[in-house]
Amino acid sequence: MLPLTLINERTGELALKLNRPSPGENPFDHLCRFNYYSLVWVQAGAGTLRADFAEYAFGPGQVLCFGPYQPFMLAGDLPGLVLTTVQFHPDFFCIVKHQEEVACNGVLFNNIYQPPVVVLDAATADALASSLAALEQELAQPAVAQHELLVAQLKILLIHLSRRQLAAHPAEAAPVPGRPAYVVQQLRQHIEQHYRTLHRPADYAELVHLAPKALGRLTKKHFHKTPSDLIQERIVIEAKRELYLTDKAVKQIAWELGFEDEYYFSRLFKLNADVSPVQYRQTVGFARGLA
Repeated sequence: MLPLTLINERTGELALKLNRPSPGENPFDHLCRFNYYSLVWVQAGAGTLRADFAEYAFGPGQVLCFGPYQPFMLAGDLPGLVLTTVQFHPDFFCIVKHQEEVACNGVLFNNIYQPPVVVLDAATADALASSLAALEQELAQPAVAQHELLVAQLKILLIHLSRRQLAAHPAEAAPVPGRPAYVVQQLRQHIEQHYRTLHRPADYAELVHLAPKALGRLTKKHFHKTPSDLIQERIVIEAKRELYLTDKAVKQIAWELGFEDEYYFSRLFKLNADVSPVQYRQTVGFARGLA
């Protein structure tokens, strides 16, 4: 009987949860910011997904993917909504630490340039259903080495979703210089190269040879976000990674990301994550015991 929840005995927090809300029930009808990963399989119903700074249409046959403290909600009148959800804490399985095994960081999660949506094909939907059935069986009837089996099934699920997402968004052919797609590609490359040192949209407008307003129109069209949104999200993703995996002081992380003022950095982080860097580390980061 769902929901089925595994609790971390050391921390008392959720480790893994599998749930199928009643048909028509929308547990995400308000702005949600969980301190764990969330996968939401939409099996029926359609509406508007609000995530981070953007809005997207969603519908059946899609999986919506959200990282810790990533804000999202499913908006609209959704009487026909049918969902299956999987939620897991980084203490149970950290996608950043295990990137080489599942390759979902930057694909399913922490991708500021694509909607957090995987459109399933029949084969991936079947594989997803199989993994969920195995998770449900193991959560309902725990036995020896339960943790290892659950992690293995979760890995399989994430790998199938990552493969599907990569297949649906293959590397584009080399864009023609001067065309919007080329400028967008250049902008992405510049943000990845310079987000630690360049924090102003005007800096990137200069790099791609556009006026700031023209760059704003371009990013709104392609990413549903402003240049500031993209820059700040990229900074915060890196800050989260450092808070996950290291015991660096917040002041040091801020300095390495180009902020001389630790408190300004902390305000920017909280604006995006809804919690301070210290709170984030305490509830999510692997280095929480060293903080």
